[in-house]
Amino acid sequence: MLKTRVIGVLVVREHLVVQSLQFARYLPVGVPRIAVEYLNRWGIDEIVLVDISARGERRHPDVDGLAEYSRYAQVPLAVGGGIDDIHDIERIIRSGADKVVLNTAAIVRPELITEGARLFGNQCIVVSIDAKRTGNGRYEAVTHGGRVPTGRTPVELAQDAARRGAGEILLNSIDRDGSKLGYDAQLIEPVVDAVHIPVIVCGGVGQARHLIEGARLGASAVAAANFFHYTEHSVAVAKHTLQAAGIDVRLDTLVRYDGFGIDASGRVEKADDRTLDRLRFEYIPEEVI
Repeated sequence: MLKTRVIGVLVVREHLVVQSLQFARYLPVGVPRIAVEYLNRWGIDEIVLVDISARGERRHPDVDGLAEYSRYAQVPLAVGGGIDDIHDIERIIRSGADKVVLNTAAIVRPELITEGARLFGNQCIVVSIDAKRTGNGRYEAVTHGGRVPTGRTPVELAQDAARRGAGEILLNSIDRDGSKLGYDAQLIEPVVDAVHIPVIVCGGVGQARHLIEGARLGASAVAAANFFHYTEHSVAVAKHTLQAAGIDVRLDTLVRYDGFGIDASGRVEKADDRTLDRLRFEYIPEEVI
């Protein structure tokens, strides 16, 4: 059985990583290079970086910036924003990314999914679907940062993307974005059930336990943005929490919390006696031995 991936999402606006609140308000976090390096050091499985300014500014992807900060990515890196044609995809891959993220382009020019998959492989094409709840309790996919409705449901778009050759779906809840209320199960479950390709879920993570909920909804990968910026040791705590809940994850970091409890807010509680004895033994100063 495949392990559940933990993915860090970096939202870039005007060359800065930002905290997003329902795709409408943004708070600066830092430069992409530092954010990429930070996620790598703490053991993230993959990174998704989306430049939300590129489409509005009508410019192509920032491949010069990508070439600079991709050097710090030791895990698969998916990049999106401003992609219009196959040449943009090629430039992104050549600049250091492993995958591309198609959002508006997947709807405006869906044949780009097939063309990209044919030239670079299905595993290279991630179709991102931004979904918003409508007045009748249903969901509609939107583009251009949530401003332009498509008239199509997330399920319809996910199925179409899978048929055209997409390797993965990145499903974002605009309503939950920045809310810290957890993933939107009503949005996620129908999409997961409708496609045979992996679904990455994003939007609403405020505590490590929310990642458990996403995995149990059938997602192949659980993603978050703000949570990893503002929670101490968040990647390691997230993986420990998932593992403690019986969800198989990659543990490839030196930071472990075996034997420790994690409270509802994601903070480490006191260790049990066996763990304390082990830690005392492991950290005895050499001059004492």
